[in-house]
Amino acid sequence: MPTIADRRRAFRELHREGCFVLPNPWSVGTARYLQHLGFRAIATTSSGAAFSMGFPDNDRAVSLDAMLAHIRSLVEASDIPVNADFASGYAHEPEQVAANVRRCVETGVAGLSVEDLTGDPARPFYPLEVATRHVAAARSAIDAAGGDVILTGRAEWKLAGPGDLDEVLRRLRAYADAGADCLYAPGLRSREEIAAAVAAVAPKPVNVLVSTASGITVGDLAALGVRRISVGSSLARVAWGAFIRAARTIASEGRFDAFADAVPFPELNAFFRDDLAQRTS
Repeated sequence: MPTIADRRRAFRELHREGCFVLPNPWSVGTARYLQHLGFRAIATTSSGAAFSMGFPDNDRAVSLDAMLAHIRSLVEASDIPVNADFASGYAHEPEQVAANVRRCVETGVAGLSVEDLTGDPARPFYPLEVATRHVAAARSAIDAAGGDVILTGRAEWKLAGPGDLDEVLRRLRAYADAGADCLYAPGLRSREEIAAAVAAVAPKPVNVLVSTASGITVGDLAALGVRRISVGSSLARVAWGAFIRAARTIASEGRFDAFADAVPFPELNAFFRDDLAQRTS
């Protein structure tokens, strides 16, 4: 079984060239299945985890301890690198962001991201200078722990804010200068926007979120210079979609037709039986 150091080296190598998909499981079982499919790394999803715990996606709703326990469970369930969606660091002050990042590093993650949302609807974004200090604090915490964890700086402006690309690029450049190894701006849609983000922080790698059935492919994104592709809560929402449709049909019509799309019990049970045997042999 690869050690934590092995996984961190492997994750860093994935960022050096080419393009890879970083899918987002929301449970131990989904993490194990994604590893089975041959993905070389996985990432947590704060929203997928929150929904499974019965909370909205907000780092003030799910406690730091609960999220760290969730992150650790995926690290311990996997033999491949795990990247943590670490929201905004679960703190407002840079010193506390650094302390929390140290705790996240201790779970064994190979990477983690820090975003610039405040959690306050009245003032949703940290000012750039504050957000930059958060990234720098996370960088210092990682360096103090050995420096082998990939730090991703996330600019949420395009997804959750006014959306102008110039501000997104300004924030990405600032986070790169503050020590982020990888840059990420959820909400980039067009090829032109994606190419602009890649160019803005080159040669540092860029993560692109694919969260809708847009028709874009891994090959398309690789050709634009994207190094890493994540899917956020999309896989979790696909599962929730099937669950909700089936449950609503039962509740409203008294019918069980949606069960026709269910994975056969023997197939799923056999996967987990074989997986358990491999892990305990």
